[in-house]
Amino acid sequence: MPVKKGGTSLKRVPAGVWILGFVSMLMDISSEMVHSLLPLFMVTTLGASALVVGMVEGLAESTALIVKVFSGVLSDYLGKRKGLTVFGYALGALTKPLFAIAPTAGIVLTARLLDRVGKGVRGAPRDALLADLTPAHIRGAAFGLRQSLDTVGAFLGPLLAVGLMLLWANDFRAVFWVAVIPGLASVALLIFGLHEPAHVSSDKRTNPIRSENLRRLTTPYWWVVGVGAVFALARFSEAFLVLRAQQSGVPIALVPLVMVAMSLVYALSAYPFGELSDRVSHRSLLALGLVVLMVADLVLAVDDHWSVILAGVVLWGVHMGITQGLLARMVADTAPADLRGTAYGFFNLVSGIAMLFASVIAGFLWDQWGAAVTFYAGAGFCVVALIGLAWGPGTQHNGI
Repeated sequence: MPVKKGGTSLKRVPAGVWILGFVSMLMDISSEMVHSLLPLFMVTTLGASALVVGMVEGLAESTALIVKVFSGVLSDYLGKRKGLTVFGYALGALTKPLFAIAPTAGIVLTARLLDRVGKGVRGAPRDALLADLTPAHIRGAAFGLRQSLDTVGAFLGPLLAVGLMLLWANDFRAVFWVAVIPGLASVALLIFGLHEPAHVSSDKRTNPIRSENLRRLTTPYWWVVGVGAVFALARFSEAFLVLRAQQSGVPIALVPLVMVAMSLVYALSAYPFGELSDRVSHRSLLALGLVVLMVADLVLAVDDHWSVILAGVVLWGVHMGITQGLLARMVADTAPADLRGTAYGFFNLVSGIAMLFASVIAGFLWDQWGAAVTFYAGAGFCVVALIGLAWGPGTQHNGI
């Protein structure tokens, strides 16, 4: 990617990007109030094993990513993004009560799948809508800002969960009911606060997955898809960070603070690294992110003392800040504007399959040989990903 001079002012980021960021923030508060407690709820209240937790998390997250391919294609076909985005956020909000009434791990799985279907429906159209709203030269900053605001919700949610757990004597179900409120608020803000750009609409509808359209997704795009898949393998579900924190011996109500720490670091780093991606080599940033994740895995493997776990979690958050907005921006850079929804869909389909395998493998390793082996395996996948980066296309191809 050609290096550009100068920074990006937040004032230049379109208002619609801020709206999408705050919508994401509210939904993440809702979701993380549930997800930060869910592994503990399943293990301590429902009696599930680490393998079951891994399977539930892997199926849930991969479902969200796989569904994105269909919603992305549909948003390209319709030439409209907002309606699908609203539907996805609404479904996510309305599934939260299922967690509060779940008597078994099977019902939790059902709730997680429905919740993640909502995430899948909204994900690709939302990212494509953000790309539609943003000039190309500040796209990295825009994706970084949305990711940063999203992640503010990801640390406020667990923080609220911890406070309510302490206040209500570890009443998981009561906390899950409260999570409904910010979810509904996010839907209202999206409906009334965001206006879709008129140029997205089109009277001419064509099938985005026709062969002649798919051929327009060139080698640099598919390289980004491959890199995203290997990243998903290297970074299994964050539920295992929560389980690792439980082994440190801290009170159960305080365990979700591990997600607060990770998300705080993620939120603080996502925008600066997103803005940096507008000016420096994407390949170099991806490699840096992998090295940071590898170090995080090794730190988490060596000891279960709370201070060591905190250090590993902080590094994990830095990795997320470096890579997640960057990968989303790279998809936008390497795909035609009218196929962005489809491009995000395929990117997330492949990443979803990788995430499923990664979380199931992590759960199996955890049950059979313990937490250390799980994190050592994650570090090994990071090495594989670094080798893959070295074999990718040249750095001058379409922003790579």
